[in-house]
Amino acid sequence: MAEQRRPDPSRRKTSARREAPGRSDRKPPRQRRSDRQPAEPPSRSRRPASAARPGLARRENEPAVPEGVDSRSLHASVRAELRGLPKELAEIVAAHLVVAGQLVDDDPELAYAHAEAARRRAARLPIVREAAAETAYAAGRYDVALSEFRALRRMTGSQDYLPVLADCERALGRPQNALKLAREADRVRLDPASRIEMIIVEAGARRDLGQDEEARRILERAVDTVRPGMAELAVARLRYAYADALLDGGKEAEARQWFSAAAELDHDQQTDAQQRRDELDGLLINYDESDEEALPEPQQGNQR
Repeated sequence: MAEQRRPDPSRRKTSARREAPGRSDRKPPRQRRSDRQPAEPPSRSRRPASAARPGLARRENEPAVPEGVDSRSLHASVRAELRGLPKELAEIVAAHLVVAGQLVDDDPELAYAHAEAARRRAARLPIVREAAAETAYAAGRYDVALSEFRALRRMTGSQDYLPVLADCERALGRPQNALKLAREADRVRLDPASRIEMIIVEAGARRDLGQDEEARRILERAVDTVRPGMAELAVARLRYAYADALLDGGKEAEARQWFSAAAELDHDQQTDAQQRRDELDGLLINYDESDEEALPEPQQGNQR
């Protein structure tokens, strides 16, 4: 049986459904032509009645939106951000965002195609660029994700994108660039969860460079400074990364302890910490559903 590759503990799970901060919901003033202003020649101002307005027509390589998509499922802040678009255009963009969010975990490539369809129509909106970035990341399109997250950082001024920017650099085989971003993050104030993400990525970059001892030192120092009240999933991921680094260094007993500690906080099983601990305990059972067909049918005893 081929050996399964472990998921990189520094790769975070993403979702295009992430709530974005609310932004201005004011509509731009509509441009009206004065009744006294003469109409422009048809060749310059008029389109055939059957022609769709710019941004409304679907391209051949663009996925169709399934019927029954309800844009009201979007977070209120996302809907507020879309109000700056013309109504029909906003409806199309919203529908693509909804579908992208629904598909990102199960079919990230198709989710990215929907997010890109929204981006083509509304690239100036941060929430649309975020959907494109998150789905590209989930689909393994790290070069696209890097470009989109860079754009988001410029548009919003937020430093919270530094960890995922560094992770994209790692995924593209540039751990030195990831370490530069980690040093940059040391000079700004990240929220605790983002700070943990950056530490995990920094340690991963050290391991990429063969600096395993330094990676373990970074993670050990981080787990020792965890305080109550920190985001549980972020702490679970930190413990998982530390356990993985310990196991790679041959410290199985300590690794088991930290996989167990990670599993305690990973209530939704975003990592496979429980499975990793069970493997170390020798409790993992490989089950093949096809084996059921080979089992004999139980014989019915005589009814009395």
